[in-house]
Amino acid sequence: MKFPIAIEPGDERSAWGVVVPDLPGCFSAGDSAEDAFANAVQAIEAHLEALAEDGQDIPAPKPLAHWQAHPEFAGWIWGLVDVDTSRFEGKAEKINITLPARLLARVDAYARAHGETRSGFLARAARQALAGS
Repeated sequence: MKFPIAIEPGDERSAWGVVVPDLPGCFSAGDSAEDAFANAVQAIEAHLEALAEDGQDIPAPKPLAHWQAHPEFAGWIWGLVDVDTSRFEGKAEKINITLPARLLARVDAYARAHGETRSGFLARAARQALAGS
């Protein structure tokens, strides 16, 4: 999942600040832009772990343009940080589903063409559908 991050540039006296607008209370910093990005991943993972421990859902990130329009972030630098959220969703469970043969063949072909497994594709499609609801 790609989370937008807002980075407040640092200088000789202060670190580069990072805010993750989709995760209230999730912030970080770094001595350089590169450090800020790396530390943002760690901050997001720690935040998601805390949400999972509390039994809360992982919020779907809003589009970058949504946050760029907020005046509180005027002059900040924007980036996207890709975080694998699957480990915060709980233990994998096997299920038995029934799909029409042609649909299943299309799912399998699409998944293969995109370097995914059937399960990975179906999980991603479910996440996308649920995020849009």
